[in-house]
Amino acid sequence: MPFVGVLPEREHIFRPEPRREVGVSDAAAWRLNPDYRHVYDKLHLALDAGLTAAPCGVAPTDLGIAADHEVFVKPITNLAGMGLNARTVAADAVPVEPGSFWCPRLQGTHTSTDCLVEAGAVRWFAHTRGSEQKDAARPVYWEIGADAPEVEPWIADWVQRNLGGYSGICNIELIGGQPIEAHLRGSNGFFDFYGPAFIPAWVALADGEPFTPPPPIPGGFVISVFGEADLNDENLQAAKTASVDVQPDPSTPGRAAILRCRDRAAGFAIYRRLTGHSL
Repeated sequence: MPFVGVLPEREHIFRPEPRREVGVSDAAAWRLNPDYRHVYDKLHLALDAGLTAAPCGVAPTDLGIAADHEVFVKPITNLAGMGLNARTVAADAVPVEPGSFWCPRLQGTHTSTDCLVEAGAVRWFAHTRGSEQKDAARPVYWEIGADAPEVEPWIADWVQRNLGGYSGICNIELIGGQPIEAHLRGSNGFFDFYGPAFIPAWVALADGEPFTPPPPIPGGFVISVFGEADLNDENLQAAKTASVDVQPDPSTPGRAAILRCRDRAAGFAIYRRLTGHSL
């Protein structure tokens, strides 16, 4: 059975294939893992981490949040783009919005960690750090293979408590060391940088075969080109010459393309060429 939910332009990454169905998209992962669907409940995730949070309709001021403080409002569960409809509002202006909740607006470094998990225990971490530069709260670029040992004990404990018995991949995103999202899939856009041993190791876990953790990932950068980009043939050839992969992105609102590269300077130079401005 193949990986499920792979975009056509990314199929070359997902080799070899597992014997059983393995979700690559959130919708597929939710469907295929009925015992662990609770991780997609972002309100539960926030409360489990000790954050003050509640469904919309419960006023933040009733739970001790000052009226002029900012809180984040987002859907409790959203498989069609986990960040969709998320926004910051004042605590006294939280809408009565069915299916959404609020939590404190977190500050600090945004990390995304993929974990290979064996029977509820994390056996391998791949950390990615978001840039301080943002577009509508979205990091403009990600550093794959970042050092983030400070978050590993919290993640390992969370996985043990929430994914006991699970074997496969999961992802958890943190801001300032506090969770914002969890997934029963990995950061598919970063897999190019995980090295050749990654997919076989993941498949072995999924199929219940003997598992050897992959080596530390080589790393690289994924840069989002938000707004408009000049994707003419000359610019695309320049990117190819600089070993920068350019993937047009018609699916993500407000993003014209994704750049993938090993060398940060080369990626930034192609970004400047496509957009006319520097990072």
